[in-house]
Amino acid sequence: MPRVARRARAGEAAPLSFAQQRLWFLDRLAPGLTAYNIGIALRLSNRLDVPALGRALAEIVRRHEILRTRIVSVEGRPSQVVSPAADSGLETLDLSSLPEAEREAELRRLVDGAAEHRFDLERGPLFHARLLKLGEDDHALLVTLHHIVSDGWSTGVMVNELAALYEAFSAGRPSPLEELPFQYADYAAWQRENLRGEVLERQLRYWRAKLGGAQHVLELPSDRPRPPKPTYVGARRRVRLSPRAAASLYALAEQEGATMFMALLAAFNLLLYRHTGQDDILVGTPAAGRDLPETERLIGFFVNTLVMRTRLDAGQTFRGLLRQVRETALEAYEHQGVPFEKVIEELQPERQQGHTPLVQAMLAVQNATAESPGLTGLEPRPLVGERLGAKFDLTLTLTEGSGRIGGALEYSTDLFDEATAERMARHFENLVEVAAAAPEEKISRLPMLTDGERHQLLVEWNRTARAFPRDATIQQLFEAQAERRPTAVALLFEGEPVTYGELNARANRLARHLRRLGVGPGALVAVALERGVETAVALLAVLKAGGAYVPLDADYPPERLSFMLEDSGARVLLTQRSLAGRLPTRARLSVVRVDEKRERIAAEDDGNVESEAGGESLAYVTYTSGSTGIPKGVAIPHRAVLRLLFGVDYAEFGPAQTLLQMAAVSFDASTFELWGALLHGSRCVLMPTTLPGFEHLGRVIKEENVTTMWLTASLFDAVVDGAPEALAPVRQLLIGGEALSAAHVRRAQELLPATQIINGYGPTESTTFACCYPIPTLDDSPASIPIGRPIANTRVYLLDAEGEPVPVGVRGELHIGGDGLARGYLNRPALTAEKFIPDPFSPEPGARLYRTGDLARYLSDGRIEFLGRLDEQVKVRGFRVEPGEVEALLAGHERVRECAVVVRDDAPGGGRRLVAYVVARADDDAPSAEELRRFVAERLPEYMRPAAFVPVAELPRTPSGKIDRRRLPAPDDGREAAAETFVAPRTPAEAALADIWSQLLGVERVGVEDDFFELGGHSLLIPQLMSQVGRAFQTEVPLVVFFDDPTVAGLARAVEAATRGEQA
Repeated sequence: MPRVARRARAGEAAPLSFAQQRLWFLDRLAPGLTAYNIGIALRLSNRLDVPALGRALAEIVRRHEILRTRIVSVEGRPSQVVSPAADSGLETLDLSSLPEAEREAELRRLVDGAAEHRFDLERGPLFHARLLKLGEDDHALLVTLHHIVSDGWSTGVMVNELAALYEAFSAGRPSPLEELPFQYADYAAWQRENLRGEVLERQLRYWRAKLGGAQHVLELPSDRPRPPKPTYVGARRRVRLSPRAAASLYALAEQEGATMFMALLAAFNLLLYRHTGQDDILVGTPAAGRDLPETERLIGFFVNTLVMRTRLDAGQTFRGLLRQVRETALEAYEHQGVPFEKVIEELQPERQQGHTPLVQAMLAVQNATAESPGLTGLEPRPLVGERLGAKFDLTLTLTEGSGRIGGALEYSTDLFDEATAERMARHFENLVEVAAAAPEEKISRLPMLTDGERHQLLVEWNRTARAFPRDATIQQLFEAQAERRPTAVALLFEGEPVTYGELNARANRLARHLRRLGVGPGALVAVALERGVETAVALLAVLKAGGAYVPLDADYPPERLSFMLEDSGARVLLTQRSLAGRLPTRARLSVVRVDEKRERIAAEDDGNVESEAGGESLAYVTYTSGSTGIPKGVAIPHRAVLRLLFGVDYAEFGPAQTLLQMAAVSFDASTFELWGALLHGSRCVLMPTTLPGFEHLGRVIKEENVTTMWLTASLFDAVVDGAPEALAPVRQLLIGGEALSAAHVRRAQELLPATQIINGYGPTESTTFACCYPIPTLDDSPASIPIGRPIANTRVYLLDAEGEPVPVGVRGELHIGGDGLARGYLNRPALTAEKFIPDPFSPEPGARLYRTGDLARYLSDGRIEFLGRLDEQVKVRGFRVEPGEVEALLAGHERVRECAVVVRDDAPGGGRRLVAYVVARADDDAPSAEELRRFVAERLPEYMRPAAFVPVAELPRTPSGKIDRRRLPAPDDGREAAAETFVAPRTPAEAALADIWSQLLGVERVGVEDDFFELGGHSLLIPQLMSQVGRAFQTEVPLVVFFDDPTVAGLARAVEAATRGEQA
């Protein structure tokens, strides 16, 4: 390859290097971005020769043209222009007259201010120096450079030259430095001329093969959603390996022929693997980029980013991981001649303004053996400011040498809280400690948590043991209430009361009748009755007879009912004449029509029936939908029901309460509604329908003074939207079944200040509720509402794929233990063994955990945030998307009543897309797709924005009231068109822009809603696009505006706004 030649420029524009071009592009997106500042801050003691220092700095600026360079746009292409050398003198500021405390505070402020100096790339200069006088023999030198003209190596060059020049000039000698062989602009031109053709292709082949198919997004669990526009503000937490860990890691690296960088990269990958669950991770690392010996003396932006791809496996050992990382690093070094920018251009990763392309985590390892040069007699000491720019989500910077390893974990404050970063730093230290000491251990089994964390997660946050009648039965506790208050009203149905004494007597008579039919301990009895008092009588009677009830909904399809009857093996079916024709029959099934048998049943003795049932006896079997389409019978013992209702503090129970029973008895919410009333001496108001009108619901609540009730999240939203006053008398409102809409909760709190809203979470297998969260007053509408903490006598663990607890903030599968668990699935031993597993954290023999399949994470205070189903975690163009987060945002639109967001595999041209189904608050005031598109564009990164908005009158529901996503229509069925549907230009501006896009991208037909990047555009084409747009319309559109809406329609709007002199 030819050598770099020095060229005469005489003020002419020169090309940028590839690295410079990327920084120029980023600056156009966020002008004056300070995250890419590089600083030198030194405190200087003893007498300072200020003129000699100023002359030394001026000489450095003269020698290095890059420090006099501006970045200008020439016909849409960025170029660098060198300004003439001019000695403007060193800016000084005298702080010596200030009191010491004030002086030191001002020094800290100015050090931070220097780090945040805003450079204008086009006007320059891109180098700033200031000398602070703190005392006669006390000064501080603050130098700030933009990264586009420097890098970390350059700061060492500058300090070395400053030391040599200051020593010479302060002694009256000339400069001892040789003239530079060429300038950075010469190198940039050389790079452009030589890095192409076969030379480039040979190296690119490696990177294509190495990074092809890699996951380009590191999904670190953050404390906040990623903002559409990053602030690039960062902070740091200290990292320091113990001497033992450092020694073990040095020894392991030596055994494997690896450098310390390789060993630390393996450990960093392990940390990211354990925090994200991703097994394919990209980490960036800086390479000096100074392969040409002459560049070692130059100031300039030479540093290159190498992308290290690591594939991890739960069964892999740390030694095996280190070997893989070593091989990857050696290969990367052999192919480091390709600038990072060319790798990006080649791979075309999905571009998002909030994400750095390809890598969001960096590792930098420095050698501490070389001492920094000193300024003669001045005893320079580095000054470290508090302000820090965050170019990446995470950057781990470590220094190794003399057997010590330490540094800092830098993090984006857009995403992470200090406590989260602190945990990650400690986890890194822990993982190095154990991995280096036990390199043959599987990486998934290496303990990451501190002892304190583990104790908090497994013990402290599960101190839920409370006294409750764990060995009693439902019927025993009901009978105690009937004996205590026989004349108190137990049930109200359509205004007709039934006392505890009457209900107990009727149930006893039916229980004896069932006994005559052979119902005894463990026998299953199907119950299919119309809503009303007879249902409560039947359920109690089955329990009193010693059996367990199987509630059926006569409106279910015949095939489903037949399966339930056959699968349960029920010997008796309790029903009535009006429903008998809808229910299937089978051999050995005794069908009892209670209305036809009324006289015979009434003749039975009404005394309590003796029973040998206990807490572990079966109470009921309820069927839930299975992933295979075959219903599963969940077998619930008495103890699980009593755990739900006694010793708990999520709600108040007792004679003063009136509960509304509205759920179908085939759903487990009825367990809370019915037994929550009858076992505590409360009144239970039976609604005649599961889906009452708002007026009817409000009338019943008001007339019967209902104090406690349960609603599905979707029904709650509908009531809040349609008739919130209906809920005014309610004091305890439990909501569950789906994730809550924060916007609806907040509105309800404003309209119903006396109502405590409680978020209840729990699968059927844990008997209605496992966690509850009494929601405090919301000041704003958070992205999600926590599900709270485990209720009494319930344990909750969030575990990784290896069954180990995950730290606070990290996603894990929610496991439930304690007294609320079902026995398992009826007649499904294999499925029971798969979902109900031994509890490894409990000292109790036989303790079990239920694997919910739900994703959740702990918040820092121990509350739990529900994140959706494991099997609903979806990827769109490489980014993980949680539809619930998008739904929560859309639900906050003032004209949206409710919505559902799904991922469909029918994007035009193939691939996946998000589709939003939207129900308007009012039919005549529905928001348009374009309005909703703008609404989400202002609040979500592009990959989270639905590609299509489909208006629907109502969302389809399952029988339990949850959204039936399988029945949502395809977006091309005549409703609002999807964004990708071709829309021809409608205005002259759109036509002109579509023509520019067509020529630039080589696409024959361009629609006004087509996305620039999806059509094949990339960052290096944008300057050409904006230049052509500027010439065509005689105006300039800010790049950030284009990035917000990279469509022809969006750009046309921006052009029109710019023409009017407005901000788009």
